[in-house]
Amino acid sequence: MAFVLRLLVAIAVALSIGFGLSYYALTDGRFIAANMLGPWITWQDVGVPNPNPYTRSQIAREGALQLGRSEGLRFTAATDSAGKPLDLSCTYRISGRVPISSFWTLSAVDSDWRNLAAPREDLALRSSELVRDNDRSFRVYVGPHVMPMNWLELAGSGPYELVLTLYDTTAFSGFTNDTIMPSITEEHCP
Repeated sequence: MAFVLRLLVAIAVALSIGFGLSYYALTDGRFIAANMLGPWITWQDVGVPNPNPYTRSQIAREGALQLGRSEGLRFTAATDSAGKPLDLSCTYRISGRVPISSFWTLSAVDSDWRNLAAPREDLALRSSELVRDNDRSFRVYVGPHVMPMNWLELAGSGPYELVLTLYDTTAFSGFTNDTIMPSITEEHCP
């Protein structure tokens, strides 16, 4: 009887782990197929002719028009560099550099991928419009409070994600520990 009980427990544990991992892979899968660089996440197989199954699940979940591999690469961040979820009532500083690209945009979206730019504002901040430091690095402020230099004004409340899209980039050649991505730092939060 004890053998049968141990066998049933082992089967239940194996099924739970198997179904749990399958559920995770189909509903999230970031730790399996995505590249994570600090708070930034990208699915490098998006836009290739035969993406891996985890990337296919991500594409189906988003239901968004994806860039082809030769067109660009999209990064998203739902947390700041300290790991705290981004909140629309707070102002953040995005600073540093991005991987080499011809052009890039920065926007903010809610969980339904609706753009959160304030009314009558551009939907995204473009790299061609930035004021940069002497070393070519940049500082962009994102949030509801006016800030100096580069500012993306947002409206609404609750959590959100930043979307950084690199066009005509060399980032496809692979990511290493030295791949440079901008930091996201909380500046002001009521």
